Amino acid sequence: MADRTAPNCHLRLEWVYGYRGHQCRNNLYYTAAKEIVYFVAGVGVVYNTREHKQKFYLGHNDDIISLALHPERVLVATGQVGKEPYICVWDSYTVQTVSILKDVHTHGIACLAFDLEGQCLVSVGLDSKNTICVWDWRRGKVLAVAPGHTDRIFDISWDLYQPSKLVSCGVKHIKFWSLCGNALTPKRGVFGKTGDLQTILCLACAKDEITYSGALNGDIYVWKGINLLRTIQGAHGSGIFSMNACEEGFATGGRDGCVRLWDLNFKPITVIDLRETDQGYKGLSVRSVCWRGDHILVGTQDSEIFEVVVHDRNKPFLIMQGHCEGELWALAVHPTKPLAMTGSDDRSVRIWSLIDHALIARCNMEEPIRCAAVSTDGIHLALGMKDGSFTVLRVRDMTEVVHIKDRKEAIHELKYSPDGAHLAVGSNENSVDVYGVVQRYKKVGECMGSNSFITHMDWSTDSKYLQTNDGSGRRLFYRMPSGKEVTNREELKLVQWASWTCVLGPEVNGIWPKYSDINDINSVDGNFSNQVLVTADDYGLVKLFRYPCIKKGAKFKKYLGHSAHITNARWSHDYQWVITIGGADHSVFQWKFVPERKSKEALHIAPQETLADSNSEESDSDQSDVPEMDSEIEQETQLTYRRQVYKEDLPQLKEQCKVKHRATAMKKRERAPASGIKLHFIHGYRGYDCRSNLFYTQTGEIVYHVAAVGVVYNRQQNTQRFYMGHDDDILCLAIHPLKDFVATGQVGRDSSVHIWDTETLKPMSVLKGSHQLGVCALDFSADGKRLVSIGLDDNHTIVLWDWKKGEKLSAMRGSKDKIFVVKINPYVPDKLITAGVKHMKFWHKAGGGLIGRKGNMGKTETMMCAVYGWSEEMVFSGTCSGDICIWRDMFLMKTVKAHDGPVFSMHALEKGFVTGGKDGIVALWDDTFERCLKTYAIKRAVLAPGSKGLLLEDNPSIRAISLGHGHILVGTKNGEILEVDKSGPITLLVQGHMEGEVWGLASHPHLPLCATVSDDKTLRIWDLSPSHCMLAVRKLRKGGRCCCFSPDGKALAVGLNDGSFIIVNADTLEDLVSFHHRKDAISDIRFSPGAGKYLAVASADSFVDIYNVMSSKRVGVCKGCLSYITHLDWDKRGKLLQVNTAAKEQFFFEAPRGKRQTIPASEVEKIDWCTWTCVLGPSVEGTWPVISEVTEVTAACLSNDRQVLATGDDLGYVKLFRYPAKGKYAKFKRYVAHSTHVTNVRWSHNDSLLVTVGGGDTCLMIWAHELEGLREFKQCDSEESDIESEDDGGYDSDVTRENEISYTIKALSTNMRAMTGVKPHLQLKEPSVDERQGVVRPPVSRALPQPEKLQTNNVGKKKRPIEDLVLELVFGYRGSDCRNNVHYLNEGADIIYHTASVAIVLNLTTSCQSFYLEHSDDILCLTINQHPKFPNVVATGQVGDAGDMAATSPSIHVWDAMTKQTLSVLRCFHSSGVCSVSFSATGKLLLSVGLDPEHTVTIWKWQEGAKVASRVGHSQRIFVAEFRPDSDTHFVSVGIKHVRFWTLAGRALLSKKGVLSSIEDARMQTMLSVAFGANNLTFTGTISGDVCVWKEHILVRIVAKAHTGPVFTMYTTLRDGLIVTGGKERPSKEGGALKLWDQELKRCRAFRLETGQIIDCVRSVCRGKGKILVGTRNAEIIEVGEKNAACNILVNGHMDGPIWGLCTHPSRDVFLSAAEDGTVRLWDIPEKKMLNKVNLGHPAHAISYSPEGDMVAIGMKNGEFIILLVASLKIWGKKRDRRSAIQDIRFSPNSRYLAVGSTECAVDFYDLTLGPQLNRINCCRDIPSFVMQMDFSADSNHIQLSTGAYKRLVYEVPSGKQITEQFHIDRITWATWTSVLGDEVIGIWSRNTEKADVICACVSHSGLNIITGDDFGMVKLFDFPCLEKFAKHKRFLGHSAHLTNIRFTNGDRFVVSAGGDDRSLFVWRCVHSLH
Repeated sequence: MADRTAPNCHLRLEWVYGYRGHQCRNNLYYTAAKEIVYFVAGVGVVYNTREHKQKFYLGHNDDIISLALHPERVLVATGQVGKEPYICVWDSYTVQTVSILKDVHTHGIACLAFDLEGQCLVSVGLDSKNTICVWDWRRGKVLAVAPGHTDRIFDISWDLYQPSKLVSCGVKHIKFWSLCGNALTPKRGVFGKTGDLQTILCLACAKDEITYSGALNGDIYVWKGINLLRTIQGAHGSGIFSMNACEEGFATGGRDGCVRLWDLNFKPITVIDLRETDQGYKGLSVRSVCWRGDHILVGTQDSEIFEVVVHDRNKPFLIMQGHCEGELWALAVHPTKPLAMTGSDDRSVRIWSLIDHALIARCNMEEPIRCAAVSTDGIHLALGMKDGSFTVLRVRDMTEVVHIKDRKEAIHELKYSPDGAHLAVGSNENSVDVYGVVQRYKKVGECMGSNSFITHMDWSTDSKYLQTNDGSGRRLFYRMPSGKEVTNREELKLVQWASWTCVLGPEVNGIWPKYSDINDINSVDGNFSNQVLVTADDYGLVKLFRYPCIKKGAKFKKYLGHSAHITNARWSHDYQWVITIGGADHSVFQWKFVPERKSKEALHIAPQETLADSNSEESDSDQSDVPEMDSEIEQETQLTYRRQVYKEDLPQLKEQCKVKHRATAMKKRERAPASGIKLHFIHGYRGYDCRSNLFYTQTGEIVYHVAAVGVVYNRQQNTQRFYMGHDDDILCLAIHPLKDFVATGQVGRDSSVHIWDTETLKPMSVLKGSHQLGVCALDFSADGKRLVSIGLDDNHTIVLWDWKKGEKLSAMRGSKDKIFVVKINPYVPDKLITAGVKHMKFWHKAGGGLIGRKGNMGKTETMMCAVYGWSEEMVFSGTCSGDICIWRDMFLMKTVKAHDGPVFSMHALEKGFVTGGKDGIVALWDDTFERCLKTYAIKRAVLAPGSKGLLLEDNPSIRAISLGHGHILVGTKNGEILEVDKSGPITLLVQGHMEGEVWGLASHPHLPLCATVSDDKTLRIWDLSPSHCMLAVRKLRKGGRCCCFSPDGKALAVGLNDGSFIIVNADTLEDLVSFHHRKDAISDIRFSPGAGKYLAVASADSFVDIYNVMSSKRVGVCKGCLSYITHLDWDKRGKLLQVNTAAKEQFFFEAPRGKRQTIPASEVEKIDWCTWTCVLGPSVEGTWPVISEVTEVTAACLSNDRQVLATGDDLGYVKLFRYPAKGKYAKFKRYVAHSTHVTNVRWSHNDSLLVTVGGGDTCLMIWAHELEGLREFKQCDSEESDIESEDDGGYDSDVTRENEISYTIKALSTNMRAMTGVKPHLQLKEPSVDERQGVVRPPVSRALPQPEKLQTNNVGKKKRPIEDLVLELVFGYRGSDCRNNVHYLNEGADIIYHTASVAIVLNLTTSCQSFYLEHSDDILCLTINQHPKFPNVVATGQVGDAGDMAATSPSIHVWDAMTKQTLSVLRCFHSSGVCSVSFSATGKLLLSVGLDPEHTVTIWKWQEGAKVASRVGHSQRIFVAEFRPDSDTHFVSVGIKHVRFWTLAGRALLSKKGVLSSIEDARMQTMLSVAFGANNLTFTGTISGDVCVWKEHILVRIVAKAHTGPVFTMYTTLRDGLIVTGGKERPSKEGGALKLWDQELKRCRAFRLETGQIIDCVRSVCRGKGKILVGTRNAEIIEVGEKNAACNILVNGHMDGPIWGLCTHPSRDVFLSAAEDGTVRLWDIPEKKMLNKVNLGHPAHAISYSPEGDMVAIGMKNGEFIILLVASLKIWGKKRDRRSAIQDIRFSPNSRYLAVGSTECAVDFYDLTLGPQLNRINCCRDIPSFVMQMDFSADSNHIQLSTGAYKRLVYEVPSGKQITEQFHIDRITWATWTSVLGDEVIGIWSRNTEKADVICACVSHSGLNIITGDDFGMVKLFDFPCLEKFAKHKRFLGHSAHLTNIRFTNGDRFVVSAGGDDRSLFVWRCVHSLH
């Protein structure tokens, strides 16, 4: 029998020839030890040139493509390609991994760079977004991620002179990044006119914000900040691939083969042209340079490395060579010398010395080479070419012997015969040609037989036979030299083969996996003398097998290094080495062969670490020497714990079902019952599939788990307390070293680990998001800070946590096989072990990953338990065969036999160990496992009298052992928990059923007892009274599913699974009678009431048999059911049976004959039923849940007082309903404790207890029934029912608007005006009349010079253009749809608020405003940090686009209100925007709520920019979420029909819905605001004006009508606890929209806001010293004095937009605005305030001053216009000649005419000298679209219009005649210019205006500048006239989308811009240039 283990010898990588120069750059450096580091294929190489030695880093599993050197030059970071690529940081000295960074990038990692300190590493991915990621690499933690660019990025670098700044460059771009918080914000480099926009290949940063970059055309671009400063032309002839900065200066290398050195100011020092040197050649291209002192390293495209010494620069040393680009296929070894020959598609053939590790000869051929062979005498080298020819060279001098071309397709294989006489040549034309060597290679034979290309050939030792393999997987034999095919296989039996390089044949069957038909093995070579075989495959693996290996799926050892396919592998002539060559990586690897005897000595050398374990990969063949698996373990490994429905999915399922059932839900639903239940005791312990899950706590209580409950059991009082945080089966439990906290892991789709306190039973932390299916093992570190968990997914992922913070420290795939145990090393918390099926692994943490090595144990055994011993190297593990293995490091020292059968549990003591096994024996050992000190057998004989139950059998399998308090605690497979005293007696503490479902349950008719029967073949009687113990047990021959006490309680009937049933004595459990009439299981059994005369027995074959108990005869059979029977009930008289079947049928039968009765539904209710356990029928219809497709109600039981119905269902919920539960979806209370289906529920005889049994969890749970009024509110009070009552949460127009507003980013704005036609910059210019007529004018016209375009009114002054605008004032406040956004700062000296994308700090004494302008889009929320450590720290959140972390993602800025310094930027995944922010009590955490569909709630550590936790908030809008003012972990969120109370536990957010049921008729309304009181009180303001008062999460009081309308805002004063509320209310004597309340919201004082509004609507309140600050819906901010109630309006604004009308006064710095809100307001710039406002009663659209400023004309939206006198504000005249909006209105410069332009495509002229009756004198006709802007000429004779069709028209005034001659138009001088159309302003239209337009413009009074406003909300400043397209400009941000109007004030001192969406007015100061 051939040995099926892996071979004992192994390979060690000794040398790699080559360097990766293709497609990579900047990947070659000197380390601190002056070694050279680079990479090739998947290997990092450290090459010591002085000693000519190489070290290898093998931590990658695919091609490395990027490399960065740490500033201290010892550590190296490398990045690889692949589907899930990772970065390794490793030590170049020890070549061991220091850190692994993973889980961010896809496709590959293109660039890497360390920062100056070496703390941070930046990486760039190869994904479509070229993601940039910044890492804290030591911790493996991501600090920031952002999309890098739409195209490839080639280089990235940290600015070494400015912290947190980076530069990246690539295809056609360079970007300058700043890192703040978790946000990377880019600014694109501006190429400007200095250089062409082109691809930048490399860069280096210098001081003073200077960046040098190398471009594709060979220039060097020098940047200052983000602007291109200058270029250094022609630094290289073409692309500059590499730039390296050192102390002396910079080195650059390019495609032109030159290296240039530059000094620190980038002045050239010298050029080294490598093409001209002796080693150089044409086409040499430099890919990497590194300059250190006087040495320069150069890496080239063609895989060479040169070293140049600066002072001798003409003689570079060639220190490494390899094949160039192109596949490498040809490999041959010399028959007598240590030489290898390779040939490649680069057309070169090379000879390598295996001893000197050097290239000794190379020769270039004409064609790509595909195969090679050396003749047996070593004289000739034959090369097969890709074109079908082959060439023979002399090895000595590489001269050609012959060149023969007989074929057209590639030659893939050739071989000389052993006698040297023939050469066989195999081609892709399916044939082998045979040539005679001596006859000068004449063709002597041909082998035809294959129908596919030839892949491999071997000669026989006597040279008479040839075997071939071909591409179709056939193996053929030929006679030689004739080439005739051998068909008779007999003659081949004795043939011996000279070599074995074929992949097919019986000897090499084992190299193929068991069940695969793929041909991915490219090469094989047999080493006959050592009986090993080496193979090379497509996955880059080199494998060693035993030779011959006959059976498929043999074991092997595998070696990584080549990344992609390996094309060939050969043994050297003396079998000392294996040479392998890579196809795509075109590298040559030389491996040292270490035979068996040597490899034993090598064991003390640590094996080379790799991620994949290079030692031996278990293939799946049946290993002959593995012991049979123990049945228990076999069973356990097959458990998958998968669920049909995971609890996490229920909310979605409910939502889906709700939609279907909307209609029924509207009906009035039954209320939930008043009484509740509370878990009291559980009989059960989960031992059958879990181990080591039982411990003593600090206080001596016992903690364990069963079902979904963590149990803390007090053995003195025999009571239990429960941790109920899990919602599905708990599978493992670990205890903290201090024995006060416990970690438990559960089943779930995204399964969680809870760490909870055994005293308070509160969760300390919840860890989620890393494990699928379930968590099967846990362990705490010795310091208690770390926790390790193992998942149940296919890879058994290992995760190491910092559990308090909830941070994932490291993760890695654990093993394909199931892991049973994990332990953290108590001495070194970075190390851990895992043990499980057929393996034991030793791990250590490396950054974000873990590196594992298999223990060396010879044969692989399954490990069941493991502990660390008394030193960090010692590990002890228990196997499935009863041995204890003793390990030192990873080596097995010895084994000790400990138990018969598996060792399931072990525990380390101070001075020894304790073990427990399947044999039921507990053994105590000394500390070296030399002696067994004592054994305890678990037997009934030694059970102590105080035991709470009975042992089911002797020597039960022991699954958990723990020591403490002088006892040994033992958990058994049978579900018993025992305490063994050191002296011997054993006490049984808790027990439950064993494995198998429990279905049968009956409660005793008048005693506190119950009986259960289970599939574990036992019937048990339990005491429900305080003793909580099992009174009796009886083993049955079969499992049972039902039982029932007789009415007198003396007999007990039990139905069994084989169709029989028995009646036993209820005290002794001895048989009275038994019957066996049915084949299928008995499903329910019931005595008739009263005397118990009849017994009804229901079976799964759908019959009910009725027996007479006294005569023991069957008296009737009930027939007619279609499916098996599930439930039975008798009526009170014992005459009628009610039956439910699995087909959801309800039948009635009459006893005793069993005649079927039909009873109408209305009558069924009137029948007096003795019991009700049925689940069908109208009286229980409401118990079926919304998602009844997924879950069934399995059991029900009506309490004896007929008030409360308890049900159990498939999801493990126990629910209580009010009886009868008529109508659909009744409300209920529900309780989670069982994990899977609840199989039965029963009330005790007096309704004081409810007993439930679980199917899969085998538990018997006892619940105490708490009546109404008796129970204080408990945590465990249930969730309310499934469908929220569909009554709406109330209505209010403001709330609806706020909820329905859809926030989009400015960049996606579409045009505000409905324009038609072609945009100006896309219109073709029409030729002028002259051009059409071909008139050529003389260049010097005798006509007058062209007049000025614009009349300028600062005549005589020197005209100065405007350079810049500075924001001076903002009039506006966003109150209409934002709340809680006005705050005091600095003890009330300043206030802060926001509008558009500007946050404003207003000083109340000076009225000066200062601004925070860093937001890129509208601000939606604002809060201030109230902690004294963070004074004046503000957080603001903005609108954003999809949450992909790009610059347009929503973000939160945290900044200092005084200095306006940004402290942190948090980019969020809240896809549309951030609608609420709140700081925690310590000020360190920030809470944000998103506008995304899930309304995500997120908590941040804002200083680090780290996300702490995030969770879906609610399906509908959340308006506000606030931290409790005294907490960092508790907060409350409110929204549409939503209030939730949240707790932060570690990184998890746990939440509770508010419970309303405690107050009669309370319903969930829409909640709008929140405030807090002492003792955990919370106040929420509702849409109806009530305020709800909550204690914890339970509603305790309602303050009715605190306001008459919605309570929009509440503020909790920290100093005195007083609460301010603001709402929507009509001002009256008693009430106002603002109220100040005491701490309990009992008394209040109302304030009136003297705003003159009919309804006041307060949106924001804040309380300072004696003052209250109020923000209203009408954009006012008012300060109210608390003492005198005086109101002072601080800020005014338009309350509705857009503000279409805007005009500035002709001589003073005041301006008017007119808006949608029907007001015209007069604003004063120097005074910084609103002077006056006029209510017009209709939306206003246009406004204009007369030239003298004494009159104002106002155009209305309804077509009317009004003229006011400025002095008196009296109406001078009004007129309405049009029906639609007036768009613009203008006085002529001579004050005679008024022009009115409207949407009706018309301009009307009025003559003002005719008096105020305003009769129209004329109008302009034939206007193609609506009028936008109008301007008069300076002489009042012409008017120009811009229209909605992108056409500019000129008319005569007052005739209204259109002027079309361009010549005439060009000669007009305009009084003003506000048009956005015309050739003079073509340059203001930008490229990206497909959807959006330029809306408004204004030329300065000096005529030198034009300012514009557009749909994107940008203000832009251009020069005027602006004649060339896409003119240069400056942009100013601040407004929201749609700028409606813009004007210069007189003298061009200011610009005023009016907002559409933001209803705000911005005043900008103009900065004039000096010249």
